[in-house]
Amino acid sequence: QVQLVESGGGLVQAGGSLRLSCAASGRSFGIYTMAWFRGAPGKEREFVAAISWSGGSTNYIDAVKGRFTISRDNAKNTVYLQMNSLKPDDTAVYYCGSTLTEPKSILRGAAFTSWGQGTQVTVSS
Repeated sequence: QVQLVESGGGLVQAGGSLRLSCAASGRSFGIYTMAWFRGAPGKEREFVAAISWSGGSTNYIDAVKGRFTISRDNAKNTVYLQMNSLKPDDTAVYYCGSTLTEPKSILRGAAFTSWGQGTQVTVSS
């Protein structure tokens, strides 16, 4: 298992950009698919994006395609979410999670081994 800590959230105007980071501690970061979810605390989370252990496979929900980019640096044990052209509907707490499921299979069901505590993103209109 890995321990995950998100950072990079904040308040931004519509049309602006943010880059979220998720730093992992513990061994074996490189074997996991990493994913970003979003939602309100205590509510069901919505899948946003995922990236395979090698970075060779990614998956996004339609609402963020062309605006968000997920990437990872296994040497730094970190996964990123670059968010451009932000909209008020993107406002949420963003969480990163680790799983052994391939990115394109996550929406069919996946068991996540670890979650971060979340970072708040607020987009003003």
